[in-house]
Order: sequence, then C-alpha cells, then structure tokens
Amino acid sequence: MTTLTEMLGARIRQNIAAQGGWIGFDRFMEQALYTPGLGYYTNDLRKLGTMPEDGSDFVTAPELSPVFGRVLANQVREALDATATDEVWEFGAGSGALAAQLLGSLGERVRRYTIVDLSGSLRARQQQRLAEFGDRVAWADRLPQAIEGVVVGNEVLDAMPVQLLHRVDGQWHERGVVAAGDGFGWEDRPTPLRPPVEIEGGHDYLTEIHAQGEAFMRTLAAHLTRGAAFLIDYGFGEDEYYHPQRHMGTVMCHRAHRADDDPLADAGAKDITAHVNFTAIGLAAQDAGLNVLGYTSQARFLLNCGLLQEMERLPIAQRALAAKLMLEHEMGELFKVLAVAPGEPWTPMGFTQGDRTHRL
Repeated sequence: MTTLTEMLGARIRQNIAAQGGWIGFDRFMEQALYTPGLGYYTNDLRKLGTMPEDGSDFVTAPELSPVFGRVLANQVREALDATATDEVWEFGAGSGALAAQLLGSLGERVRRYTIVDLSGSLRARQQQRLAEFGDRVAWADRLPQAIEGVVVGNEVLDAMPVQLLHRVDGQWHERGVVAAGDGFGWEDRPTPLRPPVEIEGGHDYLTEIHAQGEAFMRTLAAHLTRGAAFLIDYGFGEDEYYHPQRHMGTVMCHRAHRADDDPLADAGAKDITAHVNFTAIGLAAQDAGLNVLGYTSQARFLLNCGLLQEMERLPIAQRALAAKLMLEHEMGELFKVLAVAPGEPWTPMGFTQGDRTHRL
C-alpha cells in the first residue's frame, strides 16, 4: 500500500523534474507542508498535543496551559478598546485551543472571531472545538479588503517557507533540493542572494532568509486598516540570528515531540520550521506602513499582561506547566512577541516593561 510520504515524495519529484531537476528549499518546504491532502499541515495526521502517546508531534503554548490564552486576552481586550474595534482575527489557529481561551475570556467584547487556516483537517477540529461559540466564529479562505480588529498569530511565522543560503569557501550559494532515487538530496547553486547583514569570518555558513514571512507582513499591512497585530514565535533579532557562531542555520523538524535536522526525510509526516528573524519581519511591516508597537520576550510580555496573577488562581498541580511559559530555559526567552499597528503608535501593556524594540 502506498504511504502518504511516498505519494507526496512522488509529487515533489515530479515538480523537481518539471523545474529542470532542482528547486529551492523554500519550494520544497512549501510542498512538504502545504500540498493539498498530502502536506504536513493539510493531511489528517495529528499534530498538536502534550505528549507522544497521544500521537502528536509538538505542543504549543495554548495546549501547554490555558493560562496562555487568558493572559493574552488581557492584551487583546486592551487593544480592542484602544482601537475601538470588536473583531479578532487569528492566523493558523491549530487545534482551536487559543481561540477557545480568548473567546472564553473576552466574552461579548468580541463580536466576530475569524480564523484563517490553510489546513482542512485542522479547520474541522477547530469547528468541533469552537461549536459552543456559535456563529461568532467564522473561517475565511481569503482576506477582505479591509480588516478592522486585533490580529493574533501564535507560531505562524516559523511555518512559512524559507530560502537557504550556504557560504562555501567565501562564495554564496542557494541550497536547493534534487531527486535522489526514491528520496531527495541537497545541491547548492551560485546565487546573488545574500543575508541582510555581512557574516563575519570566512568559515562556511548556512542560514535562511525569509521572503515569504516578509511578504506576509506586507499583505497584512495592506489589509489591516484599523486595529493591531500580535505575533508570537521563536526567533531572534538580526544580530543574534546572523551571529557568526550560528553557522548551521535554524531549520528543524518535529515529530513525536522529538526534533531532528533532516527536512528531506519523511516529507509530509513531520513538521518543518525555521526560527524567525524578527528584525526582517518588523522592517517589512514598517516599510509597508505599519508601526512597530513593541518587541520583547514571551516571558516579559506575559508577566506584563498579568501571568503571575493568573497562575495564583491555578491548582498547584497546574502551576508548573504554566511556569514553562515564562521560564528562560523553556519558552520564556526563545519565544518573542512583536506588535504592529496602523495609525498613531501607542504602547500596549505587554511592552510597558522590558521592551526590546531598540534591539531589532
């Protein structure tokens, strides 16, 4: 019986052949994640959960603890009030856990909650989980001309395809993918593309550039006419992202709550991600007409929004999980929060202390 991975692999190899025998890694990543019915985010395999035994591959903050959504709701409520809007838009809603937490906390303050998600299987799971909220929840296949409301995106940017750049003996190449038997292999080709900053030293160096993530911010800017957007993900500012010692890049895969560094194996059966260059994302938003309202670590953002007060209400057994949201060696430091908005800039509560915008 032909497996999902075999079918997807054959489809990608056909595409490689049609493109002359080579495709950029961004194209491979896009097909591995989003080919209809076969890609990781479009097939029926379970993705989100708390442990390997439940068949999941990774956990996100809303699944880790419901406190995440309740605390984020404090920020969303403030943003709705500050921008005189009553709609929330969530990109990449996963299992629907964050939507349920936000809707449960915000109540009637949210007139409409719209989800934009490419995954049909996840959409079905979301619809089941959010049925209690009735027609206040909607799903959009395309963006309207104007969005007025608060946009949230938790671990959305890291799943956007990236291009790989490889410096070898002082020369830059784009790393792409070729067919190799029944699988895939790497092949570098000279390119005029460069990282946004000069990489010190002459050693070989592998890294990513984020054209699709930057394009997403330009699209968001074109549609967000009133409101604000809060994007939460793992990543760094430019100086740290392109540090000379970070010479192996940040692309990684997740399956059964384990990480590996071979995105060419088992296409469609595991997640492929890359850390976010928040400087590039912030600049793309700014160049497109949005203001950067703040940038800080997840820990500082959640603390500013009332995390400790929410944790005090939890049973003792649940506090350890909630603490992972802010602990430095867990999610607290690696994950960052970026806020952008049209119109006059203002300071959201999540950035009142510990803002790092000057470090972007």
